[in-house]
Amino acid sequence: MGSTGWDSLLHLGDDPVAWQILWSIRLPRTLGAWLAGALLGLAGAVAQGLFRNPLADPYLLGSASGAALGAAVALALLGVSPVAPQWLARIGITGMAFVGAAGAVLLTLLLARGVQHPLRLLLAGVIVGVVLGALRELLQLASPDILQAMQAFTLGSTAFVGAPACVLMALAWVSCAALAWMLARALDGLTLGEATAASLGLPLLPMRAGLVAALALATGTAVAQTGLIAFVGLAAPHLLRSIVRVTHARHILLSSLMGAVLLLAADILARWLLAPQELPVGVLTAALGGSYLLWLMHRRSTQGAGP
Repeated sequence: MGSTGWDSLLHLGDDPVAWQILWSIRLPRTLGAWLAGALLGLAGAVAQGLFRNPLADPYLLGSASGAALGAAVALALLGVSPVAPQWLARIGITGMAFVGAAGAVLLTLLLARGVQHPLRLLLAGVIVGVVLGALRELLQLASPDILQAMQAFTLGSTAFVGAPACVLMALAWVSCAALAWMLARALDGLTLGEATAASLGLPLLPMRAGLVAALALATGTAVAQTGLIAFVGLAAPHLLRSIVRVTHARHILLSSLMGAVLLLAADILARWLLAPQELPVGVLTAALGGSYLLWLMHRRSTQGAGP
């Protein structure tokens, strides 16, 4: 539903239709936007800390495109809609999205030859994202049954989030947050450099693998439930750093909270702008996030050119 109907919800009374709207549409959508934003904010914080790059996020690293490709493969194989309420369908789509996101990150690292060169890493991520996006388009053309469903999926929307999607996102968030919290020492050590982190006795290889798994699971789960919603993972950690400086353990959790607030606010704005019609929230975050990224790059270049 669009932005209509709020007045009726303020006076629910004994109206069964109003209660049905509240419990079946409003509440799952609000909770879904909150959880998807939390997952993307967490993924962005992990990516920026792991790759020591303030511009790293699930989109620029190609993981979101990999998750979307994995979801498209699942749809083609299972023959279901991305808004299917069945538990097995949702788990299958989420699992394939996770595999796609993890594969995309590993491919980006392979092309960039590690994380030592931030510019090469971002360029590799953009290339991987474009290539995987093209493969997704080819798959959609080869499987016309999923073409219409994937169109809404690629625009990004919380309109079709139901209880199963909320449960899956909540479970994924708890798992990713716990894993990132336990491995946050590696991110703190990496801020001092590779050699210093290794001298502290940190097992960097398994810790990095765990952080990549958390990044991929968070991204894949969010993309599988709400589609492609850009720039939340980039903006949330940046906005948090402009407010408070904390260790990575707290930074990840607070960035997750910031991402939840950002996506929920964007979802409300997307419903309000063209009411009673509805703007896909992924389109809105892409426009706002792209503008924010341009401003951020301009500010960094200006500071770098200063005295």
